[in-house]
Amino acid sequence: MTLPSRLVKSFKFCSIINPNFLKLGDTFKQTRVFSMPHLLDYSKVSLDFNPLHFDADCALTAGFQHPIVHGMLLASLFPRIISSHFPGAVYLSQNLQFKQPVYIGEEICGEVEAISMRDFKKKHLVKFSTRCFKQDSLLVLDGEAMAILPTLQLE
Repeated sequence: MTLPSRLVKSFKFCSIINPNFLKLGDTFKQTRVFSMPHLLDYSKVSLDFNPLHFDADCALTAGFQHPIVHGMLLASLFPRIISSHFPGAVYLSQNLQFKQPVYIGEEICGEVEAISMRDFKKKHLVKFSTRCFKQDSLLVLDGEAMAILPTLQLE
């Protein structure tokens, strides 16, 4: 029997044998507070010394209350979250939409959610929804990432 495609899309992968396997809808979170030393270290590695991140007057002129955290530094939460649960994961792609500024010292919650997966060369290709929040529910960063996972077993 062939199921209509609208029904197939709503099915979620799950393992009855071992519930410690990744399934669609699984969400993983980590929080982080970025400090000025983090921004300085990131700038040294990336060579991104945009004054928006260090100069209060420049940030104010651009419409921000204070210097802002680098967007790519925020996005670095996503591969960290994924690889902490799936060591050896290979990050393939990421798209990002920056929604709100993040200022030094604000607690940020990074979140990834498995939204699709398929077998890929004896591994697993997984698409994740990626989001960052501040103040518990204010969306500051939204996107999607693709990663190859060596296993679906959670660590």
